Amino acid sequence: MTNQAEWLDELRVNGTPGIDECVEVLGKDIEWLQVLDKTEQDPEWHAEGNVYIHTGMVLTELYKLLSNEAQHIVDGKRQALILAALLHDIGKTVCTSRFELDGKERIGSPRHAEHGRSYLAFQLTKLELDYSIMLCVLNLVGEHHTPKRLVVRNAPKSDFYKLARQADTELLYWLEVADIRGRICADATIQLQYLDEFRLFAEEYTVWGTPLDVRPELTPSITELPADTQDYIYAHALHQLESGKINLAVEAIGTTYEHRQNYANLVILCGPSGSGKTSWHTKHLPDYKLISLDDLRLQFNGDRESQKNRGQIIQHAKNLLREALRSKCDVIYDATNLRSDFRSIISQLGRDYHALVTLVIFLSPEKQLYSNNQKRDRCVANSVLQKQLSGYQFPLASEAHQCLFVDSDGRTRFRSGCFT
Repeated sequence: MTNQAEWLDELRVNGTPGIDECVEVLGKDIEWLQVLDKTEQDPEWHAEGNVYIHTGMVLTELYKLLSNEAQHIVDGKRQALILAALLHDIGKTVCTSRFELDGKERIGSPRHAEHGRSYLAFQLTKLELDYSIMLCVLNLVGEHHTPKRLVVRNAPKSDFYKLARQADTELLYWLEVADIRGRICADATIQLQYLDEFRLFAEEYTVWGTPLDVRPELTPSITELPADTQDYIYAHALHQLESGKINLAVEAIGTTYEHRQNYANLVILCGPSGSGKTSWHTKHLPDYKLISLDDLRLQFNGDRESQKNRGQIIQHAKNLLREALRSKCDVIYDATNLRSDFRSIISQLGRDYHALVTLVIFLSPEKQLYSNNQKRDRCVANSVLQKQLSGYQFPLASEAHQCLFVDSDGRTRFRSGCFT
């Protein structure tokens, strides 16, 4: 067996492994790779055959690009791009089904990109990858259909800003060029035209291969302000630009003026049982007011694990949160928060009260999560943890003003939306 760490390092330089080799080296850690060849695709959209065949063709096309038009993609970006090409359709292994369209049976895989990213979030942590590279791969996989969608929808530039903070737009472009060239379909030409339009828009909006940089615009006006005020203005500038509420970053100086001297910090924790949420907030934010769904279940039901009175408990938690935010109290919302719709409700409450909303995302290998859970005083059943992992939805940067990614050792490895 090839040494995995050396194999991964080779991707940064000149490695060009085929699909067979990739599955051999990574299949033990990323088990869904082992069923790509059993995952069918619609013959009209993918006449080449199953996902395994398609993925192999995408890798071949990507290597052609990396030796020609994309030869400037090197080092960590090259590694991330190759891994994303290998994994971009891995979600199809669980999302593929047959359905009827216009009286004809078809094969589709709705939301496979998002499912693939969420699954990989707890698998890529097993590999010896730089944390920034791991996140890059996750977001290339999760957003690989977004470039064409933005063009087809004639999306505003704010949507390009949002995408560029989530994923590298240039790498997305090369990934999707390889994706289209690595399939047999009738509409390949128009699909490639959409991608070329995406590139032109990304370049025009100054987010080609980079997130929107508002620091030069804000710095002259905010560097004399306290550090926490700088963070507040900067984070709100990004959110308001990505929401289309302002057109220039400096407008956020005015839109935040009324509240930036007296605001609450809302910290939303996101991670399955055993990921270290309690240890982290006890160490780093001991003075914040804690709203814990576990504690409320104990209060209402006499049992932290009981799911009785769920609606009443969540409503009470939201009432406590509103009270804290009204009084400008720094507060932690402690729950697994694994679903995006659950997180969005809490995050929106924070925005409604002009708080600075921070999402703290905890990522650990699955094996370690199960081990950590068993060591807890109040562990959950393995079946419960498995259900948490299968229902996990990877967070997007736009869900909060700031995002922190915390590893299995409790270290903050990546920050988004922070000026200082």
